[in-house]
Amino acid sequence: MDMAEVQRIENMHGGKGHVIIKCLLGEKELNGKCGLYAEVTIEPGCSLGYHEHHGESETYYILFGKGEYDDNGVKREVKAGDVTFTPDNHGHGLVNIGEEDLVFMALIIFD
Repeated sequence: MDMAEVQRIENMHGGKGHVIIKCLLGEKELNGKCGLYAEVTIEPGCSLGYHEHHGESETYYILFGKGEYDDNGVKREVKAGDVTFTPDNHGHGLVNIGEEDLVFMALIIFD
């Protein structure tokens, strides 16, 4: 497999600033079962805007930093070691509320 593709996405899902996504597996490796397996970085002052998932679920595993996670309208703080799960037909968003990068693994699984 080639080196991981890195994308910098401005105002992702209406969020502030940008999000850096390092895709670790490509379409071939995901084998039609997953939409994304990536390391995501949200720098201080940036956010990933609230969005809904349809026909898929998404899990975050927080590696570094701290954030405010919007779990379908309920907000809570997340930090290294925390896991979030957004099922089909639900939504989420994440804001970096710390002074260092917020880094997490993101996995989207198709239903």
